[in-house]
Amino acid sequence: MATFQYIAKDSAGNETRGTVEAADRNAAISAVRAKGLLPTALGEVKGTSAPAGRAAPKAKAAKPAAKKSGLNRDIKIDIKLPSWMKGKVKTKILTQFTRQLATLVNAGLPLMRGIEVLKRQMKDPQMKEALDGISENIAAGGTFSESLTQYPKIFDNLYVNMVKAGEAGGVLEVVLGRLAEFAEKSEKIKNKVKGAMIYPIVVLVAAVGITSFLLVMVIPKFKQVFNDMLGGAALPPITEAVIQASEFMQHNGLQILLFVAAMVVIFKVIGKTKGGAHFYDVMRLKVPVMGTLAQRSAVSRMTRTLGTLLSSGVPILQSLTIVRDTTGNRVVSDAIQRIHDSVKEGESMTQPLSQCWVFPPMVVSMVEVGEETGALADMLTRIANTYDDEVDNAVAGMTAAIEPALIIVLAVVVGTIVIAMFLPMIKIISSVSGAGG
Repeated sequence: MATFQYIAKDSAGNETRGTVEAADRNAAISAVRAKGLLPTALGEVKGTSAPAGRAAPKAKAAKPAAKKSGLNRDIKIDIKLPSWMKGKVKTKILTQFTRQLATLVNAGLPLMRGIEVLKRQMKDPQMKEALDGISENIAAGGTFSESLTQYPKIFDNLYVNMVKAGEAGGVLEVVLGRLAEFAEKSEKIKNKVKGAMIYPIVVLVAAVGITSFLLVMVIPKFKQVFNDMLGGAALPPITEAVIQASEFMQHNGLQILLFVAAMVVIFKVIGKTKGGAHFYDVMRLKVPVMGTLAQRSAVSRMTRTLGTLLSSGVPILQSLTIVRDTTGNRVVSDAIQRIHDSVKEGESMTQPLSQCWVFPPMVVSMVEVGEETGALADMLTRIANTYDDEVDNAVAGMTAAIEPALIIVLAVVVGTIVIAMFLPMIKIISSVSGAGG
């Protein structure tokens, strides 16, 4: 039998230390968990052994050996991280790390050991550097959630607070699983929206490219042919219009590019102002077709985030603050702030929620039922699942509507140019045939 020293958290989140007698590491982990504790660090005390049942009396004697096992928490290390280490990590990598860590902790592996295992197989350099710092900070006495705050660009406020709630409740593996599931579903919805926009953007770029090529490279050659063959005779109005558009692009190409660049800059500057940013967010939610998709995505994101936080044990006011800061839309953020103020005064969420046009009556009713039955977190998750399905339907509907519309627009533009060039050719052919007869 070997003696293992452990550091663990109880159900209230308080830290406790002690020793257990066990045949091996896995048996020691099981013994600690059997006491209702969540082990965060565990190491074998070298050179000591004792009969079973005498671990408690030797706990004090084992403390000096903890220095050799790396479990002493009396020394605090202030880790200073260079700015380049605090870059963004892809959501896919973070989600994979969270899912794997949840599996390892749930299988009984201590948190430190799980982080070390994942660090060895991590390919992303920024994430690997972050895991190095996190493991060092935990070994020096910090908690997992405190260590995560060192990397705000990798682990956001939502992630840190959920981990903190999991540590306090002794259910870290459950919270990590919820975090992974939340990230996976959020990324899935985001990818669907992005995927729906790829086709329209490709078609629009192709339309602009083809039209510009015809006006700048092809139409001038036709104009020269018409002048030579028709001797300056009047051209059909549609042909004249296309030729004038071609000449305008040839002589004012730089001005057009500068105008487009200036408009982009102006829109960016307006978007930086409070009023302009709010106006843009309103337009994103109200624009035809795309607005419906954006609104459903916003409702899904808000309810899933809030539901995940509440089910993980994060207090309601703190959860609302996190949701407000991560919603990504100022209209929704303002609504969440009103809900926060209402709850802070001891009132219901329903009234301020119903005053925001973003949230349909069905959402308001389900939230009200959740508050009355004490199952708000579960009800919010149900709302999110429902709106995830509606986002799928909206993406399918938008794609079905936009694809033929863009094809028709492209056909009209190119067809107009072709017809404009073909009409004078008929006149030329007629004149040649008449001269030949």
